[in-house]
Amino acid sequence: MSELEQLRQRVGALEAARVVSACLHEYMQLCDYLDEGFDLDPLLALFTEDAVWEGKGKRYAASFGRREGRAAIRAMFDKYTLPPAHFVLNVHFLTSEKVEVRSASEAEGTWVLLQTATFADGRSQLGSALLNVRFRKEEGRWKIAHFCTTSRFNRPVQSPWDNPQPLPVPEE
Repeated sequence: MSELEQLRQRVGALEAARVVSACLHEYMQLCDYLDEGFDLDPLLALFTEDAVWEGKGKRYAASFGRREGRAAIRAMFDKYTLPPAHFVLNVHFLTSEKVEVRSASEAEGTWVLLQTATFADGRSQLGSALLNVRFRKEEGRWKIAHFCTTSRFNRPVQSPWDNPQPLPVPEE
């Protein structure tokens, strides 16, 4: 293989890793706004038709289970779009990213997720999970083929994350 071809492959892998990362970040951003009447089509468009979404470990396997196929994943997310709203506030933070492009059509990544949520019933929670996500290029676009979340910890928080008090700033 020529040096030029090696460079082409390396640049292609770097570009693919960037797009794969952007796909997961878009997924998390959409999940931040999951609410009554939320249009699930942009979220579901991030998944392959035969995608798997699963929670692993004692807590997440029981809470979320395993969903196979885009229709089953939609059914899981549908519950979050019905009244009453489930979240008042939901923010996902991704850290410790590691993406490996395995071929021109397959990639895999891991992330550590930190999630702050306040629920409609007033409870708040801080949670963390390990994400293992496989991606596949489908119809020329990188999509989630297997999303796996394993709980690291979940902790109730006594007050809502968003405090309505004015921000403390220096006086003029």
